[in-house]
Amino acid sequence: MTEQTSVAPWFKQPWFWFLTIFPIAAIVWCIFMIIVATNIDNSMVTDDYSKKGRAINMEIARDTKAREMGIEARFAFDQRYLSLNVTTSQGTANFPYLILNLFHPTLSDQDRTVQLTRIGEGKYEARLNQDIDGRWYFDLRGPDNDWRLKGEAFLPASEPVQLSAGTDPQG
Repeated sequence: MTEQTSVAPWFKQPWFWFLTIFPIAAIVWCIFMIIVATNIDNSMVTDDYSKKGRAINMEIARDTKAREMGIEARFAFDQRYLSLNVTTSQGTANFPYLILNLFHPTLSDQDRTVQLTRIGEGKYEARLNQDIDGRWYFDLRGPDNDWRLKGEAFLPASEPVQLSAGTDPQG
């Protein structure tokens, strides 16, 4: 007796799919993760830690200098108009211009740098290109970059924002 049974093709065999589904899934997942890893910017990673450490020490020295000078600043935001009054322990500040860095807490592409022009004794102003809403960190520096004031606020603010040299020299 010679009876022939028909054999289904390989792609209809359940054991073939059972044995190959896990390796195929692993290969697809690996390709997906490689694509994600190469397309995402890892800005938190730095190669030169000693350079960053020296920069932190310079920032602390700038904070100390601002505290020694007794610098205080008062911002007023009105739509896209920014006005600033700066005083020191010797009276009003008379710098030719000031630099204000605005840092967004989570979106680095929204960070801005604004140059404030002097309009009078200790008074500065600038016009912003875009409205700023939400929480922002401030970094106000002099023209020689030898001092800085730091702060944070939710904008637009109904009250003027006060910045002063803190007592804690943390970078």
